[in-house]
Order: sequence, then structure tokens, then C-alpha cells
Amino acid sequence: MDFGLTDEQRSIVEVTRAFVERELYPHEEEVERTGVLRPELAAEIRTKALTAGLYAANMPEEVGGAGLDTVTWVLYEKELGRAGYALQYCGVPRPSNILLAGTEEQRERYLYPCVRGERIDCLAMTEPGAGSDMRAMRTRATRDGAGDDAGWVIRGTKHFISHADEADFVILVAVTGADDAGRAELTTFLVDLDTPGLSVHDGYRNVSHRGYTNSILDLDDVRVGADAVLGEVGKGFELSGQWLGSTRLQVAASCLGRAERALGLSVQHAATREQFGQPIGRFQGVGFKLADMATELRAAELMTLHAAWKHDQGTATDADIAMAKLKATEMLALVSDEAIQIHGGMGLMDELPLERIWRDARIERIWDGTSEIQRHIISRSLLRPLGA
Repeated sequence: MDFGLTDEQRSIVEVTRAFVERELYPHEEEVERTGVLRPELAAEIRTKALTAGLYAANMPEEVGGAGLDTVTWVLYEKELGRAGYALQYCGVPRPSNILLAGTEEQRERYLYPCVRGERIDCLAMTEPGAGSDMRAMRTRATRDGAGDDAGWVIRGTKHFISHADEADFVILVAVTGADDAGRAELTTFLVDLDTPGLSVHDGYRNVSHRGYTNSILDLDDVRVGADAVLGEVGKGFELSGQWLGSTRLQVAASCLGRAERALGLSVQHAATREQFGQPIGRFQGVGFKLADMATELRAAELMTLHAAWKHDQGTATDADIAMAKLKATEMLALVSDEAIQIHGGMGLMDELPLERIWRDARIERIWDGTSEIQRHIISRSLLRPLGA
């Protein structure tokens, strides 16, 4: 097994890290202080990301993307993950790969403009009464007429919809029927945000990821054509499942970047901060923390890269990706907390990025599948072969 990086991978890591340090780090303090990523700043960063070839790097070459394999993409996401989330995600957009399921006409209207930086997407699944249990959603789409060519009327409410306030269209999942077992059948739709009946409201104030907004979407008799269906009618649950796999790896990779930044600051502080006549890193109370942080980080990194490698081989399971997401998010919680402890009172001051990394870490164990959901996926994979 070769653990070395190729020349191309090293180049991508170096270019991405340089971009993050040069174009994103300088704006972190402003976003944290104001809680806002200014639209003009976001536009400026997007333009620079396009020029640098970092925009839509998650997309295959045939649609205009970088065509990265999964391992290289994870390395790229890890480097972006070092910066504040609003800056790295809104400033260097990666369109949802669920758009690859579209027809050529849908790609022309939605996917290609996203890859070129002309449009921005958002995804709407979560509802006040439906989070981890997607089939509990109440947003419904009903046929607007008879026959397969009939359009749809959508009614319902979505919340926690990331950056919907700056998006041009929404990838929306709604109930369109029920299967033989009485479970909700879901369908995915592409809906322009200026469609009559669709309104976007300010969401909730979030302790994590300042500047990265969430919104509430109200759909009051929103009418769309038959061509708005993404994929097949009734197959939205399966389509969403395909999308969630890659986003969970993305979350894991982002956590690796932030943890590596926090560990680097902690090692530097432990080596230069002196108490009782010696660097504090020589005291076991600090040195052992560093050892545990480094070990947990390395374990999470190997699990994430292994899952990415298996994805490239076509052998990755839901459990492989769930393990990576679970380990990386819980590792970041430990590393960020211990980093603050090593820095003492200064760790909680906003002169350093540690208190932000600590706050931001909390959401990672919740979105894109909670830690409990990941454990459920893993345990189910162990028990099902035995009929349990």
C-alpha cells in the first residue's frame, strides 16, 4: 500500500493551501466580528478562485470541473477546511454533485452555470419535523393535471437551508406519494428561487460558522413543470443518499484541516510558552495532550483517506463513510477543546482562531447526519449479515 502523494496531489495541496492563507485567512477576523460575509467580498473571492482553478473542483472534467479522484478531492477539501467556513464554502463554491443526475437540458440550465460561477445552488431537505428521518417530511408535491407531462404544485416549509439567501435555485425534496409499505416516496425538484409562491426568510442565529447563513423556505402553491423533476419520480430518497455520501466525506476532510491548524498552534505555543523555567510542552500534562491530539488526528485522517480510496475503487460502503465522518468530527471536538486548554485563557480570546474552531466544531457532529445516525449505520452494517 502506497501512502505517498503523487506530484499532482502535492501540487493541488500546495496551491490550495497558498490560496487559503493568502485570500481567506486575512478576512476571518471581519467575518467573525460582523457575522456577515459581505456579498462583494464573496464575489471577489469567487473570481480569484475561478482564476486559480479551485472553483467547482469537485466536478468531473466532462462538465467543466477539475475531475479530481476522491482521494485528491479530500486532500483539497482538507486544505480549504483550514479557513472559516463561510469564506471557504461560499467563496470557493462546490456545486452539489446531485446535479449530475440531471438531463442535458437541466445541466444546461443549472449545472453548467454553477460550474462556471454564474449561478449558485442550495439544497432543501430539512424541515421543522424532519431531520434525520427524511421520510417524515411534510412538504408535498402533487400533480398539477393528468399524465406524465403534468406539472407539480408544491406546498410546505423547509428550514436550516444553507446560504439560500444568496442562491439562484434550490434542489428541493418533497413527498410525492407512498410505497406499498406506506412509507413516503420522495422526489427531487429543481426550483428557481424567483418562482411565484416561494419565499425565503432569515433563519436562526447559529453559534457555529458565523457568516454562513441558514434560511427558512416557505412554499405556497409553487408551480413547476414536469421538467423540474431531478432524476425519477419517487426516487428522491435514493438520490439524496448518493449525495450524502460525498458530503459526509467533505465534512470529515474539513474537520481534518481545522484540527491540523489547531494542533499546529498548540505545538508552537507549547514549545515557546515558558512556565517554571521551561517550555510548558515538557510537562506531561501538556505534552501528553499533544500526543493524544496528534494520534487522534492521524487516525481520523487515515480513516477518511481510506474511505476516499475505497470510493475510487467502487468498494466504499455507507459504513466506511460513516466511520470517517464520525471519527473526524469527534476528533475535532477533542482537538479544539484541548488546544484551548493548552493555551489557557488566551485560547478563548478572539485574537486566536481557536475559540472559533471550537465553536464551529460543534455543528459537525449534527449536520449531514448526526453522530448517532453514523453509529446506527455502522452497527447496522455489522448486524445485518447475521440477520439481526
